Amino acid sequence: MQPLVIDNEFFDIFPEANIFALVVKGIDNHASDEREEHNQQLLDEAMKMSKSFLTEEDFKDNQVIQEWRQAFTSFKKKKGARSSIEALLKRVNQGKQLTPINPLVDIYNSVSLEYGVPCGGEDLHAVQVPMHLGLAKGGEDFIPVGADESEPALPEELIYYDSEGAICRSLNWRDAQRTMLTEDTQDAILIIEGITEQQKERGAKAILELQNRIENELGVKGETFTITANQ
Repeated sequence: MQPLVIDNEFFDIFPEANIFALVVKGIDNHASDEREEHNQQLLDEAMKMSKSFLTEEDFKDNQVIQEWRQAFTSFKKKKGARSSIEALLKRVNQGKQLTPINPLVDIYNSVSLEYGVPCGGEDLHAVQVPMHLGLAKGGEDFIPVGADESEPALPEELIYYDSEGAICRSLNWRDAQRTMLTEDTQDAILIIEGITEQQKERGAKAILELQNRIENELGVKGETFTITANQ
């Protein structure tokens, strides 16, 4: 069974979108002092490379930021919800450092920054497969990473979800604690969205780099697939 299904409602909003996914199984995602030092270097280098997407004096005028803010006007969302790539680039713009979390998250954050694309991941053992991307009915249970109380999805909010509730709200804004990647994660799905032509071009390259980087760093070669309105 394919772990991710894109509902028709998503393609009604973004008919030209590409969703890139990578499934990896049997990984060791535990951190170590050596890995953390290496991953810090990986993140530092990625932050330097990401400055190529920050060429405008006003942060919001940068193309990556503009494109995703425009995309987020196409569906209902919680006030202040922004794309995950904007959150990362904002830290770069403010001169803040990213610190290691766990190997998988560090790897996908580094790729996200280098290619200027949103990237996220979920623990497949915590997901009631298949996971869907589509419009919320409203009220889907959702406890964000780092929170203690549920913040249910809004009606017609674009979410990743399964039979137990929301997995990621407002497309790629915020992940659920229930399915987040941890050091105990063994099987995972990693996802990159592309809405515009340039995003899709970068996303196609980014998912392959993500696959290669996980193979080189964690010794597991994952399987990639792309979902479009016609496929």
